[in-house]
Amino acid sequence: MSEKVNNDEFLISLEGRIDSNNASQTEKDILARLEGQQTKKVTLDAEKLEYISSAGLRVILRIRKAYPGLKIINVSSEVYEILDMTGFTQMMPVEKAYRVVSVEGCEEIGRGANGTIYRIDQDNVVKVYNNADALADIQHEREVAKLALILGIPTAISYDVVKIGSSYGSVYEFLNARSFSKIIATEPDKFDWCVREYVNMLKKIHETVVPEGKLPDIKETVIKWAEFMKDYLPKEAGDKLYSLVEAVPHDDHMIHGDYHTKNLELQNDEVLLIDMDTLAVGHPIFELASIYNAFLGYSELDHEVIKDFQGFDYDTAKRFFRKTLEEYLGTTNDRKINEVMDKARIVGYARLIRRSIRRRGMESEKGRAEIELWTKNLLELLEKTDSLTYEANELEIEAKDENIPEMMAFIEEHLEVTDCPQRELSQISLAAEEVFTNIAHYAYAPETGNAVLRIEVTEDPVTVTLTFIDNGVQYDPLVRREPDVNLSAEEREVGGLGIFLVKKTMDDVNYEYKDGQNILSLKKKL
Repeated sequence: MSEKVNNDEFLISLEGRIDSNNASQTEKDILARLEGQQTKKVTLDAEKLEYISSAGLRVILRIRKAYPGLKIINVSSEVYEILDMTGFTQMMPVEKAYRVVSVEGCEEIGRGANGTIYRIDQDNVVKVYNNADALADIQHEREVAKLALILGIPTAISYDVVKIGSSYGSVYEFLNARSFSKIIATEPDKFDWCVREYVNMLKKIHETVVPEGKLPDIKETVIKWAEFMKDYLPKEAGDKLYSLVEAVPHDDHMIHGDYHTKNLELQNDEVLLIDMDTLAVGHPIFELASIYNAFLGYSELDHEVIKDFQGFDYDTAKRFFRKTLEEYLGTTNDRKINEVMDKARIVGYARLIRRSIRRRGMESEKGRAEIELWTKNLLELLEKTDSLTYEANELEIEAKDENIPEMMAFIEEHLEVTDCPQRELSQISLAAEEVFTNIAHYAYAPETGNAVLRIEVTEDPVTVTLTFIDNGVQYDPLVRREPDVNLSAEEREVGGLGIFLVKKTMDDVNYEYKDGQNILSLKKKL
């Protein structure tokens, strides 16, 4: 029997057998060592304990009564079974001994914020945690993975905890599993399939509402990044970054937090999400920022970084991220894609700069070059960005005739999912063009300005609503007298037919002037 004191913990090692022959003496020895240690947390290390009888259990029980915080660690399977059978695992913390596993020479298949995943044999992988004292992290990841599974997210649950060097690992069964990174790198013909499945999983995550208090709010973490950045940005820029993050509304939908192609596995035709310790709730812009960093941010200066991390080149990563945004937002519109990407980049750069500085990036030439590049980009984006939130179904565009094709394409993309009949699509397109043309010609005359188009689709019955918003002069087009279409050409007034066609082809048209904006809504039942 030996003892060791660590800060406020008193550790006693048990050895051999504790039975009727030596239980009394063992108890005396333990109590003698604990004399004067009432303020300490007592831990019994059972790594070398081979056997314990009921007499030994009574010794532990009496010590537990004297020291309520008693914990037993490194318990063999045989001893654990006895402790569990007799209820000791319910009355005090009892930790099993962990089998030792080596990952030397093993294939790395994933790497996240808190650990690295290796394939240790054909059927199993292990996540090795960066934190040497990782048992609490492992327990957290197990709990959130179970929560995700209950909420409908396909993932794997660790079935074993092992000792790896000075740290710990979680073991998962993955039969014939391949990461999406490996598929993209080795099977380029499956690129589009990977994008679709990647986005399908992302949407499933973001559509999942998490019960209050079950996961941390990522916004609280990002606020800390913004607070940190105040010391490294001009005051105006630092304050604006903080305000932008603070203005993002609370969102109780799930985000993964480290969503990249190494964390998606294809196992027997089933797509599984792994590396769940970063699960949180929050606005999807925070997720998109993490995705941007994984594919592009970390590699902006040195394009070889993505090759080392994901296994494919920077151009492939750039194409994958772009296709992901198109699929996720439901549009190929450059203006919309760039708007959302720029918002994600703001959050992404704040994280990259903070991470590099905290990891002594300023002390190396490459680190300084990266921080300088990210800071330059961040400052440029902050100058032109007033909000980090976005609406996937909104397009803000300069109200000019030459932008009509872009607007029409945006409408058609968002109506594809509705199977909109051709007649109704033509009527919606006609009404949209008439409204947009009026804004372009009259709202800001003689200058020009922007118009916002919002598209909403509701069910029962399927109804499309187009809302046009501009900041031009106040004007209600619905009060204009309708033209008499029965008059001859000589008697007819020029003008007025546009809004007349809108009213005739739409099921409902409403106008309001609010907060200095003209808001015109058109509804059409399909």
